[in-house]
Amino acid sequence: MVIGVLLSYMQVGVLFTVETIKPKLSKINPLKGLKNMFSSRSLVEMLKSVFKATLIIYVSVVYLNTRLSELLITMELETGQIVVVMWDMVFGVVIRSALILLVIAVFDFAFKRWKNRKDIMMTKQEVKDEYKQSEGDPQLKAKIKEKQRAFAMSRMMQEIPKADVVITNPTHFAVAIKYDTNKGDAPVVVGKGQDLIAQNIKRVATENKVPIVENKPLAQALYKSVDIGTFVPPDFYEAVAEVLAYVYTLKKDA
Repeated sequence: MVIGVLLSYMQVGVLFTVETIKPKLSKINPLKGLKNMFSSRSLVEMLKSVFKATLIIYVSVVYLNTRLSELLITMELETGQIVVVMWDMVFGVVIRSALILLVIAVFDFAFKRWKNRKDIMMTKQEVKDEYKQSEGDPQLKAKIKEKQRAFAMSRMMQEIPKADVVITNPTHFAVAIKYDTNKGDAPVVVGKGQDLIAQNIKRVATENKVPIVENKPLAQALYKSVDIGTFVPPDFYEAVAEVLAYVYTLKKDA
């Protein structure tokens, strides 16, 4: 009994609960009882119990068989002596049974601990699902980013007709610039693109009669250095001013 209590304490520690003695209708459900009786877990526990009982009986019989001669002569002994002999035999059986149960309990404890760790380990799919829940579905995030890019592209294309000039290099880069003379601020990059996007910018500019000026170094430098919606840096003032002056001259001549 002491060994059983110690082994239980090693597995779960001090645990006091009244949940197991609360009345529940499900406990008297015959269908559920039969299901639990014939479950795989119940079958394993039953086999373990049969194995333990068989092993204890076998060891006890072998032990008592070795002391059979002592048992036979108890008929010639007094009551006190018989009690001593019988107590010694019973104690021997109990000790051997306890040692057997101890060894089985140690192996059972190790097995259950390994199985519990294995059961709580997540599969690869469960890890992926948890990542999706915590970080978001990668496919959904990709779709959202794609829509955001499409929306940003649409807004940029809407600003191209308002530009004063589109500077190109001429095929790989295109940068649309707008300058508000009333505000007196620096020119603003309202749109830029490379390759196919650059071609679309030039197409929209042509459709809306926005001047297109070829300046390879300036177009490439502005594309790499200036973000959409930001002012042109002072380093480019002179070069951009020359392009704008050229555009204004063309408009006056027209």
